Amino acid sequence: MWKIKTFTELSTKELYDILYLRTKVFVVEQERVYQEVDSHDLESIHIFDVIDGKIVAYARVFAQNDNVTFGRVLTDPKYRGHGLGNELMEHILQTIRESFPKQEVEIEAQVQVEGFYQKFNFESHGKPFLFNQTPHLKMTHAAI
Repeated sequence: MWKIKTFTELSTKELYDILYLRTKVFVVEQERVYQEVDSHDLESIHIFDVIDGKIVAYARVFAQNDNVTFGRVLTDPKYRGHGLGNELMEHILQTIRESFPKQEVEIEAQVQVEGFYQKFNFESHGKPFLFNQTPHLKMTHAAI
């Protein structure tokens, strides 16, 4: 079941499960040491899917400068290849339409998922750059 909540709406267990999964993917699996939990969590809209009581897909959406962004997009390794990433993107875009109407979307995407975001009409800009020891690209989407 997909859930969309602000930080204050998250239960303690949901927050723990989100942070556990994000650390599992972005710190342990990707072998990156960085401050994974940051102040954006407090201002974000958190989007996640729960299957059998376990969070299996997640992203966060928040305002940044004069646009909107999203990040920490992930699917639990055990649930990859089942279309959850596409479903998650649909929920991200719908949340942006409802909560940040007519604002341009700008993200910093890991280079290896550039093609995934292009399927959703994101355009790449500039050359790759390192962010938290991982190559990223700036990508944008026209106002939704």
